[in-house]
Amino acid sequence: MQLGFVTALFPELSLREILEFAAETGYDCVEVMCWPPSKAERRYAGVTHLDVSSFGDKEVAEVQSLVRSTGVKLSALGYYPNPLTPDEAETSAVVSHLKKVITAASLLGLDTVNSFVGRDWTKSVDDQWDRFLATWKPIIAHAESKKVRVGIENCPMLFGKNEWPGGKNLATSPAIWRRMFNDVGSDHFGLNFDPSHFVFQFIDPAPALMEFKHRLFHIHAKDARLDQWALNEYGALANPALYHTPKLPGLGDVNWGKFFSVLTDCGYQGPVCVEVEDRAYEGTLELRKASLRQSLTFLRNYIPKE
Repeated sequence: MQLGFVTALFPELSLREILEFAAETGYDCVEVMCWPPSKAERRYAGVTHLDVSSFGDKEVAEVQSLVRSTGVKLSALGYYPNPLTPDEAETSAVVSHLKKVITAASLLGLDTVNSFVGRDWTKSVDDQWDRFLATWKPIIAHAESKKVRVGIENCPMLFGKNEWPGGKNLATSPAIWRRMFNDVGSDHFGLNFDPSHFVFQFIDPAPALMEFKHRLFHIHAKDARLDQWALNEYGALANPALYHTPKLPGLGDVNWGKFFSVLTDCGYQGPVCVEVEDRAYEGTLELRKASLRQSLTFLRNYIPKE
């Protein structure tokens, strides 16, 4: 396995600066954010370290030169919008850009792009299933043509007032994954698995890792702390932001020893990228860098340097 981090943490740094920091700190790889240049609508969104809107041989050569000079690889390209938003014009723009990200990954010789499936948060899963298939089958067909896999992160995206109650991502549980993979019917459609999103759902990640081991394209390392006092106060039907908190790996309730024990039994040998969303480390650039140094120290217990 290779240990990396998600570049969304550093919107003010260039890709060169990020790769140089990764090399100095001891990381093997990074997942590079590829949003269209724009103003962010939420934390860690709208970050552009590769602008794929105009991406050709010159840009490919520049990125490959950076990778060679720093020794830090790219684990995947990342773009996490809502492709199933109720605004169909927005959906069209999002899908168009996602296809550009997939094409850019292919040009770079990468085999993975990470994203969200998306969701219309005002509708049930069943009521939007046909739209999900109509939207995603062409995306995955494009990925297949470029020999690129799409890994879907399992974040429910229901933490803000504009995301409640359905959330903005369908792919939240093994039951839904099973249905998705069966109906899309492609081995280029899989998971960017993040165990932290199972904490507040009270789901043990181990059985899911085993069942979907052939769909594990990429792993995010993020933790979450469940606050029992807040759960007692608000109940499990409340907005999860009221009773759980994203944390650095090792500072929450994910059992990392068990997680990596099962992950290695699955035969997974790919990237594991730290995703920092811990507000305690957001105050300054130096704190954010410190969060990655701390995360690396913890995770090297499970992922030795290759």
